[in-house]
Amino acid sequence: MLLPQLNIGNLKVKIPIIQGGMAVRVSTAKLAAAVANEGGAGVIAGTGLSVQALQEEIRKARELTSGIIGVNVLFAASQFAQLVRTAMKERVDFIVSGAGFSRDIFAWGKEMNVPVLSMVSSARVAKLAEKMGAAAVIVEGKEAGGHLGTDRSVFDLLKEVVGSVKIPVIAAGGIMDGYDIKKALDYGADGVQMATRFVASTECEASDKFKDLYLNSRPEDSVLIDSPVGLPGRALRNQLTERLAADKKLPLENCDSCLKKCSHAFCILDALEKAVDGDVENGLVFSGEYFHKIKEILPVSQIMKQLIAEYEEAQGDNPRITMAQ
Repeated sequence: MLLPQLNIGNLKVKIPIIQGGMAVRVSTAKLAAAVANEGGAGVIAGTGLSVQALQEEIRKARELTSGIIGVNVLFAASQFAQLVRTAMKERVDFIVSGAGFSRDIFAWGKEMNVPVLSMVSSARVAKLAEKMGAAAVIVEGKEAGGHLGTDRSVFDLLKEVVGSVKIPVIAAGGIMDGYDIKKALDYGADGVQMATRFVASTECEASDKFKDLYLNSRPEDSVLIDSPVGLPGRALRNQLTERLAADKKLPLENCDSCLKKCSHAFCILDALEKAVDGDVENGLVFSGEYFHKIKEILPVSQIMKQLIAEYEEAQGDNPRITMAQ
């Protein structure tokens, strides 16, 4: 196999693919373990879960795999500290943090000997993360689903970040197939993070309606919304995004104060929970920009084999040009 191993501190990821942490309850133990069993690094999304629910997901993942398992928690979450420290106490292999920048997380990681991977969208923040003690940086471009910290392409950002830090650089945002992986590694990345591609897997526990929206939407259905988190977000067009685009008020029935700061334009936790449970018109379906390259729902094992085959094909004399190019 031609794919290089991804080394993050003492972690050795056989296939340099980190499965992105998608909240709420899209990236669960079942999906993370399936990716880990294939030699990648699986990630459980901790945002939106209670401390007990996160503990249960981590323990379930450990029962399903002996591979590498991490947890992703958004800095914007009000329970950020409790969730991160819980995951570390459960001895996850690494933590990923984005949607803001925490300095405390590096001290916790050092205290509990858990590597911290920082989501970044500039060389300045990448260098700060390295200085603070990050084990690696995940460079996320505008092509990503969920909350975005930039309007620049991941490949544009890689040009800036690679070489500015000595720790591993992982490309994220719009990485959909083995040809994209090849391009990211050619740009100097040590590995990739892929989230959207793994939604369309049999192991993803989101509802079938959630997955079907990925398969049935058109390229132009990738839209940006103003998230209550205070960052733009990339999602699939539906009735909810159309109401938001028309500046229609979405009344809050209850507020659990799930975010440190919230615009209260709508309840993002409620919208994400509705979507994952199957209400894909009134819920929020986050998705990467190139979701339309996914044609079918497959087991994770088959997806990984396909990615490897595409990467190896891209190593040939006439690699296919990716959409990102």
